[in-house]
Amino acid sequence: MPSPPSSSLQKACRLLRALSDARNTRLTDLAGAAGVDKASALRLLETLAAEGLVQRDPDTKAFSPGTEWLALRAAALHRIDPRALARPALIRLAQQFEDTALLSVPSGWESICIELRLGSFPIRANYLDIGSRRPLGVGAGSLALLAALPDAEVEAALQCLAPSLKRYPRISTALLRREVEATRERGYAVLLDVVVERMGGIAVALPDPDGYPLAALSIAALNERISERETALARALRREADAVCTAWAGGVPRPRRRAVPAARAAAPGEALPATPAVPGMPRMSRT
Repeated sequence: MPSPPSSSLQKACRLLRALSDARNTRLTDLAGAAGVDKASALRLLETLAAEGLVQRDPDTKAFSPGTEWLALRAAALHRIDPRALARPALIRLAQQFEDTALLSVPSGWESICIELRLGSFPIRANYLDIGSRRPLGVGAGSLALLAALPDAEVEAALQCLAPSLKRYPRISTALLRREVEATRERGYAVLLDVVVERMGGIAVALPDPDGYPLAALSIAALNERISERETALARALRREADAVCTAWAGGVPRPRRRAVPAARAAAPGEALPATPAVPGMPRMSRT
């Protein structure tokens, strides 16, 4: 049980921490969660509101984070280095599937590979190194990042990267629009035989609590090594992504997701249904 707050600064910090829980919007709830009497809580919350850290709805009187708090949060997220959090996941993925596991982050209309672990399979299908840049959508990790953006940002990125696609004759903005839609439907990105012949990748985005993509985990391999193990790869990527995002959020558990059904072989003449989606991929509005 934490000790009662003793100073006004400590009380204000407790109130801000309580406000991070969406259930605490009323003065009574915030005061109770922070261990502060209502009169002091109201005085401090009004001061925080004057500084832009808190805002209060004039009709409902409900409290919520202010613009200055949101700015601080955005700055904090921007300064987090995801490599340390993702390295254990990369090691596990590379060991389990014997192919290259990568971590990519968005930068404008590009993605940058910032970490990777090589697998033991003798044919290295990865065509990226640490520091490699690709237009958003060019590569599985890059596609996962693009698909997780809001629609308006997807369109803006496609306009910016159109000239760069001349280096990739198999990729067009029309193809990327289709792949964005397919990625959102599946819950993960797959690109085979598009960037480099006979090579491909599978990836999931790592979203922040609001669903905005901060990074992507991917596995690069020969086409057949992805297509033959797609469901298992997708399940493992999602599991590792959940673990990284939980650590990113400071240990707050993420909602449990329905498991990806196991793959099975098709009987002669039978057409299997499309690969099931991996739940958890942020769905963006179509506005």
